Amino acid sequence: MLSIENANLHYGAAQVLRGVHLQAEKSKITCVLGRNGVGKTSLMRAIVGHQPLSSGKIIFEGAAFGRSAAYERSRAGVAYVPQGREIFPLLTVRENLETGFAPLKRKDRHIPSHVFDLFPVLKDMLHRRGGDLSGGQQQQLAIGRALVARPKLLVLDEPTEGIQPSIIKNIGRAIRFLRDTAGITILLVEQYLDFCQELADNVLIMDRGEIVHQGEPSDLDRADVRKHLTV
Repeated sequence: MLSIENANLHYGAAQVLRGVHLQAEKSKITCVLGRNGVGKTSLMRAIVGHQPLSSGKIIFEGAAFGRSAAYERSRAGVAYVPQGREIFPLLTVRENLETGFAPLKRKDRHIPSHVFDLFPVLKDMLHRRGGDLSGGQQQQLAIGRALVARPKLLVLDEPTEGIQPSIIKNIGRAIRFLRDTAGITILLVEQYLDFCQELADNVLIMDRGEIVHQGEPSDLDRADVRKHLTV
């Protein structure tokens, strides 16, 4: 579904992505691991259109994105759950979810029932302001908001960061459902090794802006692979 070819990205004179190649298969979970500062978030921002590549291609369902804007990629079926969640703190839970209507045709502008099936707490708090929710509840809200847009590809940037274990399990169950039942392709950035190992169909490791390993989750038990993840 998604293919990245020889992606390079600069912030001024600093190069943060170096010849990155990546493929995310349809209805599979692809996990990108790596230490802080190796370019994972920059790669995700390039995919969703928040940061243009210096060179290289991002191909989605056989068509190159080029320099298309983030809203055009959203309309094509790409949804993003950014690191830090970035919900609207003064809007209610319902209003936050309804911001996902933006790329949809008018007839499709309703909240899918599976959002509340996956995250029942959101249904109980529809009239609460987003800023009043706990960190874990805000993360569920951010994922729910992305699902409202009916994505084909869901990009998740460190969804377990700062979240209590019980909600991490809920998020893991939701991601499995989206792959196995809804058929959504998942691109997941993580530092939580066990979470990635339990969920992923394919694992990539980044170091200094490059993909240094690609393989199955079982490969993460190898010492030569783990050395790229230790500080």
